[in-house]
Amino acid sequence: MTAHLELFLKYLALNRSVSRHTVRAYESDLSQFIDHAAAGAGLKPHDLAPAALDRAAIRSFLTTVNAKGQSRSTAARKLAAIRTFLRYLRREGAISTDPGSLVRTPKREVRMPVHLSEEEMTQLLDAPDGSEPLGRRDKAIVELFYASGLRLSELAGLDIDNVNLSRKMARVLGKGGKERLIPFNNAAATAIRAYLKDRDRLLDHNRANDEALFVNYRGGRLTVRSIDRLVRRYAAASTRSGVSPHALRHSFATHLLQRGADLRAIQELLGHSRLGTTQRYTHVNATQLLDVYRKAHPRARS
Repeated sequence: MTAHLELFLKYLALNRSVSRHTVRAYESDLSQFIDHAAAGAGLKPHDLAPAALDRAAIRSFLTTVNAKGQSRSTAARKLAAIRTFLRYLRREGAISTDPGSLVRTPKREVRMPVHLSEEEMTQLLDAPDGSEPLGRRDKAIVELFYASGLRLSELAGLDIDNVNLSRKMARVLGKGGKERLIPFNNAAATAIRAYLKDRDRLLDHNRANDEALFVNYRGGRLTVRSIDRLVRRYAAASTRSGVSPHALRHSFATHLLQRGADLRAIQELLGHSRLGTTQRYTHVNATQLLDVYRKAHPRARS
């Protein structure tokens, strides 16, 4: 079974154009499933036959996931990985049926990510010290996050050639290797211009990363972890703790929606393949609903 898994992971990387992060996630979820099925059969994983990955093994594994207190969304993700693997095994002739299709997907909880109000967002944008080189870099980062709604990995992966300051557009490589063009605003463009002079000085320490847009004090590309850490630090100092780059992405979508942006336009900006994913980013509180009702209904004021 371990040999089948290795071949499947290579297939994902070469034929499905998925990211390394996604491949690692599949490897983790499927290794857990195979280990569970092997233990249930009293075998070692490499001795397990593909036919042992049946409906009973899947349901037993999901029961264990639930017993460990993991969320229903985590269970649904693991099941999706199992289904993809089993469909691959069927295409390869290793199994004759598709047991994954016989298991119901756990209903996911609707959990809204943290987002900031417009006032809180302004406080966060003003938090970096613009008199210092790294402060100007950090200012450019938070401005671009809020102006574009980029994912953390997308912003970390930006090269300087991906950003057109005169047109205020960024070319982004998103999930599944899909490229899209994202507009940003004057504030972000101004912050990036202010930072670029400092970037050239930082790159004097390390010309190996001269294509990266955002670099650290040694001239190396800023990592996802470093950017996440700096956003959380500025948020804790200016607004509240627990605010991640994803919260800035959610704030971007929420504020656009509140000001009348079309949901499908927001979907394109966020790089979602399905509108249903974008709808998870939208929430309107009771006060806003009442305000819309009063403005829109012809007899609301009578």
